[in-house]
Amino acid sequence: MNVLQLLDPVSLAIVFGGTLAATLLRCGWRDTRTALIALAQLPNRPFDSARVRAELAAQVREIEEDGILRAEPHSFGDGEFDDLSDALIRHRSIKALHDEHARHSSRRRTAAETATRVLGEAAELAPVLGLVGTLVALGGFSAAAGGDYARSIGTAVVTTLYGLVLANFVFGPLAGAIARRARAEESEREALIAWLAATVERAIPSAPPPRDADTDAKAAA
Repeated sequence: MNVLQLLDPVSLAIVFGGTLAATLLRCGWRDTRTALIALAQLPNRPFDSARVRAELAAQVREIEEDGILRAEPHSFGDGEFDDLSDALIRHRSIKALHDEHARHSSRRRTAAETATRVLGEAAELAPVLGLVGTLVALGGFSAAAGGDYARSIGTAVVTTLYGLVLANFVFGPLAGAIARRARAEESEREALIAWLAATVERAIPSAPPPRDADTDAKAAA
């Protein structure tokens, strides 16, 4: 079997281009753009929890040595932890830490779910566009002459193949890769937040207990 016979630029343009156009029409530009951003981030290095934890340790040491009132926010090169440091210093509260993390976590989860859904739609549409290419090729039978019949049949088969390959070996796996990466990153961030909250809680002095009015009166007498 000659593998070069499977290379048909026209069929690929019909299936791939048609799938992209149909996905854009079905999902809208905003969600499609979210998926493209997620795809562009896949080759980048995953979230480095060890590096961020080391930098967070420096922030915690500063709080322990100078106190929460004199500590300054640090920049970690990570949008979430930059905001967490700022919220912690500004509000001097563990609750502010968790609230800020929840906001970022919700935004990341929504983006990952949107990207996964868009790629899932593309995986669903690719075989349909493969069938469209097949019908277009078969429709050329009426105008085909001589050896062109074989070419039309070959194009019909190849477009179906392209649709299945794009669905099961491109769009589907990419959707799975984005979902797995999002889950792994979220798990690492949750562990870091739990460690940071427990560490900072020990460094922040607790508020004094409320004083009893009778006790104050007796002390004044």
